[in-house]
Amino acid sequence: METINKPDRREWEKLLKRPTSKQKKISKIVKPILKKVKRNGDSALLKFALEFDLVHMETILVSQEDIIAAAKKVPHELKEAIQLAKRNIEKFHDAQLTGTLTVETMPGVRCSRRSVPIEKVGLYIPGGTAPLFSTVLMLGVPARIAGCKEIILCTPPDRSGHVHPAILYTANLLGINKIFKTGGAQAIGAMMYGTESIPKVDKIFGPGNQYVTAAKLIAAQNGVAIDMPAGPSEVAVLADEGANPAFVAADLLSQAEHGADSQVILVAGSRKIVEAVQAEVEKQLKKLPRREMAEASLENSKAFIIPDEADAIDLLNSYAAEHLILSVKNHQEVAGKITNAGSVFLGYLTPESAGDYASGTNHTLPTNGYARAYSGVSVDSFVKKITFQELSPEGLRNIGPTVEIMAEAEHLQAHANAVTIRLKALEKNG
Repeated sequence: METINKPDRREWEKLLKRPTSKQKKISKIVKPILKKVKRNGDSALLKFALEFDLVHMETILVSQEDIIAAAKKVPHELKEAIQLAKRNIEKFHDAQLTGTLTVETMPGVRCSRRSVPIEKVGLYIPGGTAPLFSTVLMLGVPARIAGCKEIILCTPPDRSGHVHPAILYTANLLGINKIFKTGGAQAIGAMMYGTESIPKVDKIFGPGNQYVTAAKLIAAQNGVAIDMPAGPSEVAVLADEGANPAFVAADLLSQAEHGADSQVILVAGSRKIVEAVQAEVEKQLKKLPRREMAEASLENSKAFIIPDEADAIDLLNSYAAEHLILSVKNHQEVAGKITNAGSVFLGYLTPESAGDYASGTNHTLPTNGYARAYSGVSVDSFVKKITFQELSPEGLRNIGPTVEIMAEAEHLQAHANAVTIRLKALEKNG
């Protein structure tokens, strides 16, 4: 990790750039893939599986037999862990459900709003270098709680043409049985356009690499909603003198091991803290199975020495991390000053991995600075908010003249007439 001492604010934007490829370059690669999926459907998906995943398959649909058989391949201990995580995630997301909101804005004028589930949703589950069965929980649980009628799941196959048993077990646990063996940009294309096997959806969810993110952004331009632009994973850690260097190093490496395009940021008040953490990073790195990926990520990562806490908080808000760990004594005070982050982890004993798996919060979060404007996935992500209004005779008389005046001032006479004709009818009928 590069160490930067007291960076000038004018340099922050440059120093905090993510290690992502240029969007135009990625889009040029992705667009032809999407066109082939649109034109050739399942056939294109099978060809891409051979080209990208190096696997020959006859069908992309996972059979019910495979889903049932997968349960036998998942260790009992892992099943129990998944079930506990499911309960916590359900408990937190159940609490997010809201009833119908009704307000009488003036006598006789009643306005209301209620949540309506999005009917068809598509869940993308990464499964390349790491089969993220935890993401099945993070997307499937709120989709079920919201009441979505049709939930489909796409995930890349392994070299033998199978989906990881834990992904299938978790999906089945949630009652999701429309599972398709396709990944990458082509999977997003399949859910965007629909194929012979995969139905077109109304909204696409799930994290992925830069190609998946680019495909999702193209989907958003073609009438299919997306949860957010969620690309390579990232974490920022604020550490003070009381932070355990081993804990901080482990938190940094937990994101670095996601892949070469991930990024980790350390912000500390002194060089002593940074050096202690970096020594621990080197020590722990040697024992990681995914060492090469973590090393590549660390090359794109930085450690900032910022003695002034207010400046450190400003830098973290500028970065807008997907995951932000406040490994400081006064974490509650600092948390109140955080305005840009996907999910925040408070105190010395709260690792980011707790939120990734089982605390109850959602781990599908905005990356690449999108936390300035986007929220992480929640039950709200799977519903639409529809508003209603109803005027009684009293309400029409109360609000009608105001609407007439405003409509006429905008030179929209038909708008005014829609009120006037009703007011005259009320006068006529007494």
